[in-house]
Amino acid sequence: MSNISPEQIAQLSDEQVQQILTQALSNLLDNQDLPAWQMHQVMLIIMQGRCPDALMGAILIALRQKGESIDEIVSCANAMLELANTIEIDDANAVDIVGTGGDGSNLFNVSTASAFVAAAAGVSIAKHGNRGVSTSSGSSDLLSLAGLRLDIDIAHTRDAINQLGIGFLFAPNHHPAMRHAIGVRQQLKARTIFNILGPLTNPARVKRAVVGVFDAKLCQPLAEVFAKLGMTHVMVVHSQDGLDEFSLATGTHVAELKHGVIDTYISYPKELGIASQDLQGLQVANAAESLNIIQNALAGTHNDAITQKARAMIAINAGAAIYVAGLADTHAQGVAKAMQILSSSAALDKLNELAQFTQSVSLS
Repeated sequence: MSNISPEQIAQLSDEQVQQILTQALSNLLDNQDLPAWQMHQVMLIIMQGRCPDALMGAILIALRQKGESIDEIVSCANAMLELANTIEIDDANAVDIVGTGGDGSNLFNVSTASAFVAAAAGVSIAKHGNRGVSTSSGSSDLLSLAGLRLDIDIAHTRDAINQLGIGFLFAPNHHPAMRHAIGVRQQLKARTIFNILGPLTNPARVKRAVVGVFDAKLCQPLAEVFAKLGMTHVMVVHSQDGLDEFSLATGTHVAELKHGVIDTYISYPKELGIASQDLQGLQVANAAESLNIIQNALAGTHNDAITQKARAMIAINAGAAIYVAGLADTHAQGVAKAMQILSSSAALDKLNELAQFTQSVSLS
């Protein structure tokens, strides 16, 4: 069967919707992958607010228990993008750098800090994020505390990316249909397919990304998903110590998609010119603690042990974004550029510049 449109879903009776959902749940409980058309239907029903919470929770957990297939993930991403408020940006080589969350580590927000370092190095960053659902500090929690307004309209978000080289795409502004799932997600307080979908549904439709995932088993499949979605250069990563980003402490599993070819390997800090260190002192309880670590690391003047460690952690992740953007020939070269940025206040200046931009925008 072919995919059906959001308009067609809206015309279905409640009885027809119930039948679609219960059949899908039955298939999942029998450990069967849903065909693309069926998964697409289910996601559109969820996104249009027609899926009862109990059924939604059951479907999300059944999907997780079975393991999401490549076609299921692609179908969900396409359904979300059909309903999204997308934007067009000038730089075709723009990058998203994002972790799926759900890794349980409660580290400071490495991907957000890394985004500002990469932007200071000349990468156009279109960062897609949300409030923390299964983590202590989602990127929007952190940025709000840093003085960014997240209620600016989509046109001004586009202007920020085009003019400043970085913008924050707050998911509710671009995926308003997600409001129908947020209650169930918060009640579950568990990883679901929605943790995977965030990086796949960037409203700027970027072709390059560094994506951290909560399970090494997802690296290769998600690289295949990105290939099916037409991405150019993506690194999907999960560290051996369980992080949804490159780790400073140990090796990191990488599935790298570059021009249609996927290469899998383990990346170690020493190969990137960084000495391995444990992560003690980098855990946070809330966004305020995360912001404190990040501001110290980006300022270029603090040299205490925790700040140096945070700086190294940021560099290996920002370096990946610089590499994926095509501004470095290798990840190691990208890390070296990131360390140069971190020796100055350029990244913190970029953060403050974006905050000032969002504060100056009129909502009228």
